[in-house]
Amino acid sequence: MREEGVGQEAEQQQKEDEKEGLIEFYGSYQELFQFFCSNTTIHGAIRLVCSKKNKMKTAFWSVLFFLTFGLMYWQFGILYREYFSYPVNLNLNLNSDRLTFPAVTLCTLNPYRYSAIRKKLDELDQITHQTLLDLYDYNMSLARSDGSAQFSRRRTSRSLLHHVQRHPLRRQKRDNLVSLPENSPSVDKNDWKIGFVLCSENNEDCFHQTYSSGVDAVREWYSFHYINILAQVPDAKDLDESDFENFIYACRFNEATCDKANYTHFHHPLYGNCYTFNDNSSSLWTSSLPGINNGLSLVVRTEQNDFIPLLSTVTGARVMVHDQNEPAFMDDGGFNVRPGIETSISMRKEMTERLGGSYSDCTEDGSDVPVQNLYSSRYTEQVCIRSCFQLNMVERCSCAYYFYPLPDGAEYCDYTKHIAWGYCYYKLLAEFKADVLGCFHKCRKPCKMTEYQLSAGYSRWPSAVSEDWVFYMLSQQNKYNITSKRNGVAKVNIFFEEWNYKTNGESPAFTVVTLLSQLGNQWSLWFGSSVLSVMELAELILDFIVITFILAFRRFRSKRWHTSARPPPNSHDNTAFQDEASGLGAPHRFTVEAVVTTLPSYNSLEPRGPSMDGETGHE
Repeated sequence: MREEGVGQEAEQQQKEDEKEGLIEFYGSYQELFQFFCSNTTIHGAIRLVCSKKNKMKTAFWSVLFFLTFGLMYWQFGILYREYFSYPVNLNLNLNSDRLTFPAVTLCTLNPYRYSAIRKKLDELDQITHQTLLDLYDYNMSLARSDGSAQFSRRRTSRSLLHHVQRHPLRRQKRDNLVSLPENSPSVDKNDWKIGFVLCSENNEDCFHQTYSSGVDAVREWYSFHYINILAQVPDAKDLDESDFENFIYACRFNEATCDKANYTHFHHPLYGNCYTFNDNSSSLWTSSLPGINNGLSLVVRTEQNDFIPLLSTVTGARVMVHDQNEPAFMDDGGFNVRPGIETSISMRKEMTERLGGSYSDCTEDGSDVPVQNLYSSRYTEQVCIRSCFQLNMVERCSCAYYFYPLPDGAEYCDYTKHIAWGYCYYKLLAEFKADVLGCFHKCRKPCKMTEYQLSAGYSRWPSAVSEDWVFYMLSQQNKYNITSKRNGVAKVNIFFEEWNYKTNGESPAFTVVTLLSQLGNQWSLWFGSSVLSVMELAELILDFIVITFILAFRRFRSKRWHTSARPPPNSHDNTAFQDEASGLGAPHRFTVEAVVTTLPSYNSLEPRGPSMDGETGHE
């Protein structure tokens, strides 16, 4: 019974030794990798163990295994790079619905001789007349606005003439910028450029503004002085001389007559009186049906009467289609309407919605753009660019450009107050176009924008057989008494081509789910394993780190114990004792336990059978 009990106890002890603990670590790196390669579900890993007696196969599979790992993680790098580039998919949707009619701005295309500046404009015209006579021997006939505005050189020398002489219009040789002497003989005019010089306040530096076309040079030079005259008007309301009835003879939308509640008026320095239709957000027009009869139809007067011929060299009107709550930049999106022509403009609406954040640099409302919005409208890229230029203009030149809104605390540039503002402006404009000011980088595109794709058709209006009664009706109703009838009127039709409108949207092309799917595909391609295999690999890395830490910690403790157990310099030689103590104190408890398990069992010491007692007694 005693032998049987001891056997059971030894067997139970052996089972407890073989039982896996809650946390188990391997005794060496070799044991760790051998266990991993023998039990992992990653394909090819077991080849590193089963072929360990064949070094060539082991080396071959080792190279193949790690090469496969390298290729897989190379593909992982490509996938991560694509994911963090934030690509997008373009979604094109075609919608069909009743459409809100856009805002339409119509300008006279010619600035008007406003009563507040009429006398100064007469003086400028006389100076320009004399300049053209000196440069080109051209005697320009100028129409007087009234009999009292007689040209007096003595009078203008005290006001406008002094400033014009500071910025004179000159001919210059094409090869250099040497001014033509006043008493020089007549030369071939094709060998000369024309322009004007703008100098700093102390005349230390000058900016030469030259043009290959004399027409462009005269217009730009005249515009420069014209802007200075406008800037001298203390109140902008003095230029608000709307003459709607004499410019627009007829206005109909959706077969209904327009009234004053359907338009707003503003003044443009170069395009004159401008009228914006359907800009009132409280009562916007809606097209009931597509087609020319369900849009906006206008009959406008294009005859130039009491306008400024040196500032505008074209006849007609200028039209721009834009969204509500957006300013009408006539230079960018407008187009001209020819006199005596019926212009039919068909529109197609197109909306664009971009993804913000990491996917693009668009802005939702411009609040995150480092440029103050000077316009009383919502954010657009052109609004931001012009505001950026105006703010730089105020900072550098100490005054604001007349074409753009006035910032708080600033005043418009006028060479009676700011002598060298023209020099500063043209230098700044050159930097602006070269993006030295950084306006094109600061101003970002809006994430949501609406555009209108336009296509135009032209026909003669009125026709030869109907012009008599048309002009007769205009003369009776609108007091139309223009001599050149055909060049005095034009007709414009603006309508939707169809109800369908296009929406261009963006969606993420590479989401987290897509990334995980692609990573799983690569892992399965190279190793034919699953997510649990990845966890096995993570477990291997964790065990490797833990074993490294444990071995390093044991080595540190062993080295520290040897240092503390070293004898003093004058002590007796106790090397043997130290070796014995080292053997007892060193952390080799696994070896001691192994010796204990190999001791002989008690069965070999017990007597066998009933004769044991007799033999024992005999001894």
